[in-house]
Amino acid sequence: MTFIAIIVFVFIFAGMIKGMIGLGLPAVSMGLLTIAMSPFQAASLLIVPSMMTNIWQLFAEGRVWTFICRFWSLLIGIVVGSIWSFLPTLNQSHGQSSELLLGSMLALYGIYGLCVKALPDLSRYETWLSPLVGYIGGAVTVATGVIIIPVVPYLQSLHLQRDELVQALGLTFTVSTICLAVFLHHNPMAGVTLDYRLSIVALVAALVGMWLGKKIRYQLNEQRFRRLFFIGLVALGAYMLSH
Repeated sequence: MTFIAIIVFVFIFAGMIKGMIGLGLPAVSMGLLTIAMSPFQAASLLIVPSMMTNIWQLFAEGRVWTFICRFWSLLIGIVVGSIWSFLPTLNQSHGQSSELLLGSMLALYGIYGLCVKALPDLSRYETWLSPLVGYIGGAVTVATGVIIIPVVPYLQSLHLQRDELVQALGLTFTVSTICLAVFLHHNPMAGVTLDYRLSIVALVAALVGMWLGKKIRYQLNEQRFRRLFFIGLVALGAYMLSH
């Protein structure tokens, strides 16, 4: 019951943040869950909540095929990176390497969110950058359970419209979550049993959190809360690196 209570609390909190500012569910939930369990277990709990919210984000605006045609090389790179990763994966060394990598990713993402105001336009280099960024993103996914760096900054550097960026992120997150699910299924970690029923519990908690977050979104200064969110990611990443 304590284990389930931790899952419920973490996903309500992470869902609430996503409901308030539109991002952060995988990063926050992975960072908090790994304090109480292995990154491999934490990643398995993310599958259903991430898949459901990402699919909704992807199909909310339509024109899915247009985005697939534009970002197909990025998606293939994610798949290849998740199969042939150059990083230690979630099922290796009982997650110590994955926890350090995840802490580094969270800290970098937090610093990036705090410091970067405008990114250069990299759209002219998209042809060769997309597969490279996708490959690194796929490797990071099976190493940490989340695909943040470098995919999110890269997509933002293409200077897409807001709705286009949200949908492009939904597409890449959906593909990376499928890759993560396949990886976890085919690369079990000794002594860890995956129970996807707990992932359903996590989904319900995340949806409740998102509902709460949307309710209080207009009660807060979004820019100030976003800044606090990124400061929190830096602190959480630093904590993981120091332990």
